Amino acid sequence: MSSFHLARHFSSNVADRISMIKIQGKIMGNFIKVFVAGTLLSAAGSLLALEVNQPAPDFTLKSRAGNNLRLDEYKGEVVLLNFWASWCGPCRKEMPYLDDIQQKYSDLGFTVLGVNVDKDSKKADLILKDIPVSFPVLFDPDGKVSEMYDVNAMPITVIIDKDGKIRDIHKGYKAGYEKKYAKQVKALILE
Repeated sequence: MSSFHLARHFSSNVADRISMIKIQGKIMGNFIKVFVAGTLLSAAGSLLALEVNQPAPDFTLKSRAGNNLRLDEYKGEVVLLNFWASWCGPCRKEMPYLDDIQQKYSDLGFTVLGVNVDKDSKKADLILKDIPVSFPVLFDPDGKVSEMYDVNAMPITVIIDKDGKIRDIHKGYKAGYEKKYAKQVKALILE
């Protein structure tokens, strides 16, 4: 191979290597940016997670009755906010108990707000035909309110005091939880 060809081949390899190094640098730089951004978002999510004694995030959702209901309209009352889905067996099992609590304490400044998270409200309507409830049922089909309340399990029950502060958060449901709810609600009504 002539020196001309060697020089050309060598310079081509050097140029290729330099290009590869630049490309690798960009890839690593982007990877680091994505990694750092993901870490920051995760940390921010942890900071925004719901905690007891912080104000309950306000929202407005359409109710099963067709009107919009806003959480802040219930300030001055104790609210049991229950996130549920039609496909959730424990949610369906819990609903009659929530309705009993609603009927027992509604005249004392208490309400249950059921927040259905199904994308299609017709699924919730089918369940509510079999399990009728006296409390308002709201629809969160796009999941915005569920996201605000960090709903990552079903059901999620958030108990809110008269000042609009979160006093307890229950994830899931097991038989007997309704007794805890009733005890907490009664104590908050008396505050």
